[in-house]
Amino acid sequence: MKPKQFLNALDEARLLEAIRAAEARTSGEIRLVIAHHPAPDPLFAAQKHFDHLGMANTRERNAVLLFVAPKSHTFAIIGDSAVHAKCGQPFWDDVAATLGTHFKKNEFTEGLLAAIDRAGTLLAEHFPRQGDDRNELSDQIIQD
Repeated sequence: MKPKQFLNALDEARLLEAIRAAEARTSGEIRLVIAHHPAPDPLFAAQKHFDHLGMANTRERNAVLLFVAPKSHTFAIIGDSAVHAKCGQPFWDDVAATLGTHFKKNEFTEGLLAAIDRAGTLLAEHFPRQGDDRNELSDQIIQD
């Protein structure tokens, strides 16, 4: 699928609201990147974006990146060290399964909404929102 078609199929306003709602329950940060180029190795591409966006610089090391490359029909979910240490591989498998199920049915917005909600729920279990929390990373969807 062409990235422009994918982006046109997304409801950006709902996705931004979902990110904000998820982050309201946790000190964790969630970002969404949509690539305009193929990513045959989506984990590698996601890690490059994670590093470039400074996502490892959050106070609790609890940021999560959802990366989608529609041109190559690939995606990846990665996070910082504290997320993996506390949530483990089941976290990644669960969010990826949620996203993959919807994507197979061409339910792109619904898949991303479900993945963001699931990530927010899992982050809230291990990284509950604190009184002094602030939004450390922009919620805006990134197009690359």
